[in-house]
Amino acid sequence: MSKQLFLLPGDGIGVEVMGEVQKLVAWLNQQQKADFTTDTGLVGGCAYDKYGVAISDDDMKKALASDAVIFGAVGGAKWDKVPYEVRPEAGLLRLRKDMALFANLRPAICYPALADASSLKRELIEGLDILIVRELTGGVYFGEPKEITDLGNGQKRAVDTQVYETYEIDRIVRVAFDLARTRKKKVHSADKKNVMKSGVLWDEVAHAVAADYADVAFEHILADNAAMQLVRNPKQFDVMVTDNLFGDVLSDAAAMLTGSLGMLPSASLGAPDKATGTRKALYEPVHGSAPDIAGKGIANPIAMLASFAMALRYSFGMIELADKLEGAIAAVLDDGLRTGDIAQGGKSVGTEEMGAAILKKLAA
Repeated sequence: MSKQLFLLPGDGIGVEVMGEVQKLVAWLNQQQKADFTTDTGLVGGCAYDKYGVAISDDDMKKALASDAVIFGAVGGAKWDKVPYEVRPEAGLLRLRKDMALFANLRPAICYPALADASSLKRELIEGLDILIVRELTGGVYFGEPKEITDLGNGQKRAVDTQVYETYEIDRIVRVAFDLARTRKKKVHSADKKNVMKSGVLWDEVAHAVAADYADVAFEHILADNAAMQLVRNPKQFDVMVTDNLFGDVLSDAAAMLTGSLGMLPSASLGAPDKATGTRKALYEPVHGSAPDIAGKGIANPIAMLASFAMALRYSFGMIELADKLEGAIAAVLDDGLRTGDIAQGGKSVGTEEMGAAILKKLAA
């Protein structure tokens, strides 16, 4: 049975790094009889240019019908002045909301060959392997009211609303504990219960869930302290679960511990279907569209390829192949190949050369 991939390259370097995924998929179909079928759509600024929206209804239907969405990057200065509701990022937010992708998995892994690329000392990050689990469809990004009102006399008031219900917290915390059972069996839950009522509820529900996982160590941490500890002693963490806003901030901080946003993948997952066990899923690199280097052929494709490895693992159960792809990435880095963002002043290779080297390692 064919596996349906819907590719959304987006803007900027999203197009270039997605090209390396397409080459990988073609090789898998030819050499591994993987039976992937692909379709490609528009999202972000390019979709706005053609349709006047950040993603069309037709492409949204294709995303919902797919087995997995592979997403590049969106945005750029060209679209800074478009209306808020159709800004490039609105396409990604709609995908997350309409596909009910409530669980965002953001690994921060330090490849041994890149331990010196981090802004932290090698001894702090060598061997780093953190997984941040971010709630993705609730909280302040989606709460209502969300508005700016004119108070007169030159004054305005901006309101964003942080809203969480018990079930939203319960399901994301359970994802974190289930994943922790496959790792080092340790979960930190980050909130701001000292100043936010949503944090009080978050902590209450997290402790209730923890009682069902006696084999997993559980600790509460305030989100601001979590940010400090990520810089002070990041290897104390295994799995960290948190809300939409704090997850956005903390996962980017964790990503930079590894030396470059261009290195790290992510997965956004929905709930398993009760009848089939399958779930909606979207996979994307952590980096943005990098319009300053778009079209130059120098973008780092590793985060995009590692995101596809996550798709192999979580959407298709192709664990051995996912392990091999991740191993191929590590092996290429061990060989000394670097794109410009991680070159540290040495010789760097381009997008296609890095992608080809990884595919050659995988084939071997």
